[in-house]
Amino acid sequence: VQLQASGGGLVQPGGSLKISCAASGFTLDSYAIGWFRQAPGKEREGLECITTRNVIIYYRDSVKGRFTISRDNSKNTVSLQMNDLKPEDTALYYCATRPGLCSASVYGYTRWGQGTLVTVSS
Repeated sequence: VQLQASGGGLVQPGGSLKISCAASGFTLDSYAIGWFRQAPGKEREGLECITTRNVIIYYRDSVKGRFTISRDNSKNTVSLQMNDLKPEDTALYYCATRPGLCSASVYGYTRWGQGTLVTVSS
């Protein structure tokens, strides 16, 4: 039972990147799924979440309009499309599943991906 993150890397400012998490051993469709990030020396922060009914909830104005979460239940994956990336987006990005409702807090999320590093630099 795990979430496997992929797709991180180095991208120039203004560029785009899509990161994903693939679930194995369980199905994602019964869970709310959140994306979080943690920059060096900072706390992990919630970015956005997608409910079991595919409603997207944004928790950070700084990414609204640039980042979009989506899920593909047929592939048992969740993705985060990131556009117009900025140096301040540099962080480890985590997906996580939560029974019940979405939340911006890390509490209540029961399974976490291992994190994928996104570096935005010229």
